[in-house]
Amino acid sequence: MKIAIVNGPNLNLLGTREPNIYGNTTFTSYFETLQQTFKEVELMYFQSNHEGALIDKLHELGFSFDGIVLNAGAYTHTSIALADAVRAITTPVIEVHISNVYQRETFRHHSYLAAAAIGVISGFGLNSYHLAIEAFIKKPV
Repeated sequence: MKIAIVNGPNLNLLGTREPNIYGNTTFTSYFETLQQTFKEVELMYFQSNHEGALIDKLHELGFSFDGIVLNAGAYTHTSIALADAVRAITTPVIEVHISNVYQRETFRHHSYLAAAAIGVISGFGLNSYHLAIEAFIKKPV
């Protein structure tokens, strides 16, 4: 099984960015933990602060992977283009968020991606990624 994790803007700053919301762990460190936990899964990771690069990566991965875990960051709430990219590919996508977006500013309550994704996981810290990978393993779609 091949699962990709695709992170959007500002998630390269995990570990230092607003630790009260996002915690103190870098994603690189957490990704190593995921690889050790899910040894039976081929995991790959990509992060970009650029919308077009995220779309290009979805197009690249979206026909050959078994699942994509997508945290589009703020693009979740603004990008019709990313939602269209998710709809255009055949690989199922789970939208994830580290924080509970419904406990935050109201503009974060709307996701353009949610209707295109097979599910949404929000508010479990970095464990949101773990839960998404488990969802792909336990219930392939």
